[in-house]
Amino acid sequence: MGEEGKRESKGSGSLKLDFSNFVLSLNASALIHLGDIPDPQSRERLVDLPAAKHTIEILEIIKSKTVGNLDGEEQKLLDDVLFNLRMKYVKDVSPQKNNPPPYTYDVR
Repeated sequence: MGEEGKRESKGSGSLKLDFSNFVLSLNASALIHLGDIPDPQSRERLVDLPAAKHTIEILEIIKSKTVGNLDGEEQKLLDDVLFNLRMKYVKDVSPQKNNPPPYTYDVR
């Protein structure tokens, strides 16, 4: 990249795109799909479990394709993000144990 590109990116005010920011961006997307944080455009908390699962799978692919190529901090971030997203996803798709389904009785 030439000097112009470097100066332009410094003045743009956007975040530096590196591996950690990329992982955190995917994490935020998954959290939006899980309904944990509101969608930045609609400001609503919508749950889209297939999209959340898809984003988690993307992170799993990234993990498998980067084995041996990440520094310790990047590896820990990826492992932590994946662990936390998997736990949230499993919790969201599991039946509620504290709220058993209501029973109906046939009174004749």
